[in-house]
Amino acid sequence: MLLLGNGRMITRDASNPFLINGCVAMDGGTISEVGDTALLRARYPEARFIDARGGVIMPGLINAHGHIYSAFARGMGIKHYNPKGFLDILDGLWWTLDRNLLLPETRLSADATMIDCIENGVTAMFDHHASYGQIEGSLFAIADSAKEYGVRANLCYEVSDRDGEAKMRAGVQENVDFIEFARRDKTGMLAGLFGMHAQFTLCDATMDYCVSKAPAGAGYHIHVAEGIEDVYACLKEHGKRPVYRLHDFGILGENTICGHCTHVSDAEIDLLKETNSNVAHNPESNMGNAIGCPPTITMLHKGVCVGLGTDGYTNDMLESLKVAKLLHQHNLHDATTAWAEAPQMLFDNNAKLASQFFGRELGMLKAGAAADVIALDYTPLTPMDVLNIGGHVLFGMGGRNVTHTIIDGKVRMENRELVGVDKQAVLARCREAAQGLWNRINA
Repeated sequence: MLLLGNGRMITRDASNPFLINGCVAMDGGTISEVGDTALLRARYPEARFIDARGGVIMPGLINAHGHIYSAFARGMGIKHYNPKGFLDILDGLWWTLDRNLLLPETRLSADATMIDCIENGVTAMFDHHASYGQIEGSLFAIADSAKEYGVRANLCYEVSDRDGEAKMRAGVQENVDFIEFARRDKTGMLAGLFGMHAQFTLCDATMDYCVSKAPAGAGYHIHVAEGIEDVYACLKEHGKRPVYRLHDFGILGENTICGHCTHVSDAEIDLLKETNSNVAHNPESNMGNAIGCPPTITMLHKGVCVGLGTDGYTNDMLESLKVAKLLHQHNLHDATTAWAEAPQMLFDNNAKLASQFFGRELGMLKAGAAADVIALDYTPLTPMDVLNIGGHVLFGMGGRNVTHTIIDGKVRMENRELVGVDKQAVLARCREAAQGLWNRINA
């Protein structure tokens, strides 16, 4: 039995949202009880007690859309790279990177990302992977890393026509193999989706092939109308907008995550809602690529389940929460918007997605939920109660405030120190691999 207590507890459980001196009792990978610290310590006198020291206790954070393979892109310079727009960024930077990624670099990229997730309190993630330098086994390499570090991971491979038919088919097979492998995993720590890139790199024959090969019941994780170029290509080549094309291939549905949806029409939003499809919003990436602000607030108001992701831009979900709020306030010229919608994406909708795909109740502190819990060293200088939790999270907390990360009942970070991990040795291996990758790219 493990107790984490003596903290202001944000449970995300509507029936018991806030405890001034809360404690979580965990038995293995499941929460047994939440309540007052003194009461639970008296009830479980033999349990190990971790002291939050008056900070904040809350559910582990979830990332609805990331790219682990981007870990080694930080600061990278590429010869003759001089982008003039979004397509140049994709081809000149990201596709150049993934065409050179081999399995060892994929694995180390995952190691670096898992460490960053734990240090930022991210306990579950949905990753969209590409490594056209070496496709076979790439999702399994990431899964091995996730297993070693204890982070829940939903993985897929980004199928695309951009590097030819043989590699497209290899990407399809990697999806199929991993989905079937993840279905046999009964730990609640791994899951798989069928990954696809944006539709401007997917011809009709490839779309048909993907659908024909996807295991029965498998959902999809696909970039949708991230840039306006995706819309133009669909209209020019197929006579329909991206969401309608997905619908015609039977790809939409409750088990599918549509990344971005930056340039979707009102009618497409209605179709996303009608099919119960999910969307992953990535505010920092959208701003960084200057592709526009998606109609996320409209989607949420129409009842579409929109989760919050990072697109590989960061692993700090609290940073993305702040940016999401500011982006939509700025875009809509409305200082009153996004106060509720940004937390809804991160806390409510990400929890819904993770619970659905991992088969455990995640993102909530209550009896029976998965024991994914974090503590932060945030001690407010102003009153904190059930009515102003959102303001404290938005304006007072960041990923680097996380002091303890517990996943599936196992302590993965304690007092900012990773448990059972030689961080500096791992990062040294990552630096060496990153330098070798950069050298190959610029040879």
